[in-house]
Amino acid sequence: MSEANSKTVYKSLGLCGFGLGSNSAAVDVKDGKILRIRPMHYDEKYDMDDLRPWKITARNGAVLEPKTHTLPTPLQYAYKKRVYSKNRVPYPLKRVDWDPNGERHPETRGTSKYVRISWDEATTIIADELRRIHKEYGPFAVLAQIDGHGESKIIHAAHGCPGKLLDLMGGYTLQARQPDSWEGWTWGAKHIWGMHPVGKQAHTENLFKDIAENGDAVLFWGADPETTPWGWGGMMPGRIESFFTEAEIMQVFICPDLNYAAAVHADKWIPVLPNTDAALQCAIAHVWFDEGLFNRTWVEEHSVGFDWFEYYIMGNEDGVPKTPAWAAPITGVPARQIKALARYWAKHAVSIAHCAGGGLIRAAYSSEPARLEVALLVMQGLGKPGAGQINFMDLGLFGIDAIYPLPRSVCQPDLNSIYNGWAMLTEPVNFIPKTLIPQAIMNPPVHWSGGHVIAGLPAEDQFIEWDFPQPGSGELHMVWTDSPCWQTCWNGGNEMQRALMHPNLEFIVAQHPWLENDCLFADIILPTTTKLEVHDVSNDLFSGQYNMLMHEEQAVPHVGDSLSDFEAVGEVAKKLGLYEQYVGGTEDELIKKGFENSGVAGMISYEDWLEKGYFVVPTAEGWEDDPVGMRDWHDDPEALRLDTPTGKIEFYSTGLAEHYPDDVERPPVPHFVPYGESHQESMLHPRSKEYPFLLVTNHPRWRVHANNDDNTWCREIETCKVVGPDGYAYEPLWINPVDAVRLNMHDGDIVKMFNDRGAVLGGVRLSERVIPGALYQDHGARVDNIVIGEFDRAGANNLICPSNTTSKNCPGEVTNSFLVNVEKADVLALAEQYPEAFAKKYDKHTGQIADAVIIKEGE
Repeated sequence: MSEANSKTVYKSLGLCGFGLGSNSAAVDVKDGKILRIRPMHYDEKYDMDDLRPWKITARNGAVLEPKTHTLPTPLQYAYKKRVYSKNRVPYPLKRVDWDPNGERHPETRGTSKYVRISWDEATTIIADELRRIHKEYGPFAVLAQIDGHGESKIIHAAHGCPGKLLDLMGGYTLQARQPDSWEGWTWGAKHIWGMHPVGKQAHTENLFKDIAENGDAVLFWGADPETTPWGWGGMMPGRIESFFTEAEIMQVFICPDLNYAAAVHADKWIPVLPNTDAALQCAIAHVWFDEGLFNRTWVEEHSVGFDWFEYYIMGNEDGVPKTPAWAAPITGVPARQIKALARYWAKHAVSIAHCAGGGLIRAAYSSEPARLEVALLVMQGLGKPGAGQINFMDLGLFGIDAIYPLPRSVCQPDLNSIYNGWAMLTEPVNFIPKTLIPQAIMNPPVHWSGGHVIAGLPAEDQFIEWDFPQPGSGELHMVWTDSPCWQTCWNGGNEMQRALMHPNLEFIVAQHPWLENDCLFADIILPTTTKLEVHDVSNDLFSGQYNMLMHEEQAVPHVGDSLSDFEAVGEVAKKLGLYEQYVGGTEDELIKKGFENSGVAGMISYEDWLEKGYFVVPTAEGWEDDPVGMRDWHDDPEALRLDTPTGKIEFYSTGLAEHYPDDVERPPVPHFVPYGESHQESMLHPRSKEYPFLLVTNHPRWRVHANNDDNTWCREIETCKVVGPDGYAYEPLWINPVDAVRLNMHDGDIVKMFNDRGAVLGGVRLSERVIPGALYQDHGARVDNIVIGEFDRAGANNLICPSNTTSKNCPGEVTNSFLVNVEKADVLALAEQYPEAFAKKYDKHTGQIADAVIIKEGE
């Protein structure tokens, strides 16, 4: 753009968080406003030949290669609407009936309105409260909720700056983020094949190339590469699926819903009832045992305890052979189809694809389908040409080249030297697993098995018993959150609402760009910026074409009275006399330090990088000669010692047998566990008579978790919302027509979905794209309470998911595949019954807006 009042800046607009960028785009600005967001072109300032473009050629001649431009998704193109959302926090706010020097009224959190205060008053209150809490209870009475997916900022990191200040004050209690996208892999698969860091296949070098050259089919088990990676990696996963089609590689989707990727790319859809994947997997194994469709000698050379697995599958343990006929009524998959899948798999080179994990990895007892998947992969020669487990997102997670399945770049630019966000602390003095926060607030002490409960730690850490509070530390009395969406993204959200209203919590401060979710329970709210309003640095690691290091100029002025997260915490640091220690240098000094430690300094000068605005890291020379996934291990089990106690595949987990020999919810040998002490989310349990549907809660199509629910452009799309007779845009709920006839429901009806944990509303979408007996509603809709802790208008279904964790010795989340019932709702009658909830200010384009809870001067 040539006009003097116009400019173009470059931003990574993925919502990965944790200092990991993706979805890079060019942002055109005119007169201080965002004009448009568009792809950025690698070749605008670099010669493509210098980037060494890679190419993967399938055995039929089909070609996959990178584009000359980035591949943002609709979420990025529409992101300017978030910057200017009517739901932005306009200025610092104080809850109207919370008085730090008087009555605090925790019981009205979530219903109270807010009044404007100055930054000086807000930060003085926060500093004074910190001093008081420290004096009365000690530093560990402060819970720092400083993690979460969100904007990928580095200096101005959205998640973590409060921890930096609290460390300077002597510490805090950390909300430890367990491996939420990888629950089943971490709590289960690690005990059968290790695979540091998260339990998915950790050796995936050149797997896409291998599948293209040798693979016959890919099973997308619960995966939707046309939706889930949109926040983390752009449109490249969809391009890969189109390439598979062109390469004549069969794509089979196994999931309760014909998801968006399946609708476009599936050669075969096998619908399976939620929470029954383990039964299907057991039946496939039975066919292989019964018909001898695997290489027993090879499996036994690469594993230990295989006879224990056979003993269970063939029914010798419990008298029930896990046959296709046994699995068919449980899973909804006909026995003939199970046999056909098993036989095809045994005769072909088959890989399994995921987008982190899918619903089965975040459901009750998710350790079991994760372990069983590995068992099936091993039985069919894991690592042979065209066979492995491949991931369509989180490419190169944690900067590890070995888990990058596409042609790798020379390096993955690393900005940890200046990152002010969340750190993976392995030895905090006091911490609580994120899934146990409500219990820790309302009913301490809390005990758990599972160690530090942070992704990336060795499996043996899971055998540590832990307590909160630790000796010498007290209970929680304050929360500081910069990731205020616990209740709509985690397990048992209604319980979290009750926790936030508990009298133990004397002070809650939230900082966030938008007035939503947990912010509505805070006593003080600080308005923070989006990344388009700050000067920063970023990387692009997950987009799948080339890695980049980006100098991110400020695109537009701060909206309202907002400050960046780094600046907002800095204002509190000033009141505490800790500002110089907190900031650690000027913005420009930190950016230069980040560049110098990023790994690209030898490839481009700092001055040239600043002038260009971005550096595209070339493809590594010789990438074609890198190891191929698990091939070396397949050929020789001694070539790679696995991260298990025996160094081999453990069909019988020696670690679980030693530490939890009597755990029937995660036994030493993987099982199908339909229900138990921790969960009864199964059609096989009597509870299903009252709640006869299993709810699928996928990652959303038009959001990333709770991010983007206020985006007006997205909400114009028919599949985004269902507008009711009251003009309110409800979260869609897919119902199969077979079930809808029985329930007398029609397309567009507003319904109430409920269980013994509460209820949410939704708008019916009749669709054969969901299996009968299952319902489908995306998770992450913004909370809009009708009755706090009981009833939500907006479809925030995490409020009614289980509070219990994965199983009794696995403190992971359970946010998918749980029992519900559904009935028609008369929203006009509900408006009469709950007039205050239905009369809140509302914008038909945005949904919930900040003005609904702010008392303006003169009102």
